[in-house]
Amino acid sequence: MTTRDSAANAGPKAELRIGDVAKLAGTTPRTIRYYEEIGLLPASTARERGAHRTYAEEDVERLADLLRLKDLLGLSLEELKALVEAEDARAALRREWESGVEDPVRRHEILDESLSHIGRQLDLVRRRRDEIAVLESELLSKRRRVRGRLRELDRGSVSA
Repeated sequence: MTTRDSAANAGPKAELRIGDVAKLAGTTPRTIRYYEEIGLLPASTARERGAHRTYAEEDVERLADLLRLKDLLGLSLEELKALVEAEDARAALRREWESGVEDPVRRHEILDESLSHIGRQLDLVRRRRDEIAVLESELLSKRRRVRGRLRELDRGSVSA
């Protein structure tokens, strides 16, 4: 069962505790608290001092997405935050666009801002891709050298 399926089965307005969210997302409560601290996750719903943190399905989905992006792209938390902030800004612009903005100047501004956010996201992803390409090239070179040494050894043992 996927994270989304598990959270959905908890009910439409289910309030999940931090431990449940951690299990569903495959992380720890400590990570969730830290992500809240640095602004990657919104703070859990209002609660009285000493009461348990509670979360909604959307929080589980966002956390799972954050962890996937961090792992997939090998991002630092700072880079992850920049990527997410750009995505959140684009989502706000999309909501504004879909609300029916009629002013052509504002529509143009919304699209320009969206392009700017997408550009920052692409820059980050491309930097990671380029770093991976460099690492791949280095490893391929090392493999060629090791294979060459193996061939030399094999030729030496045949002639001995």
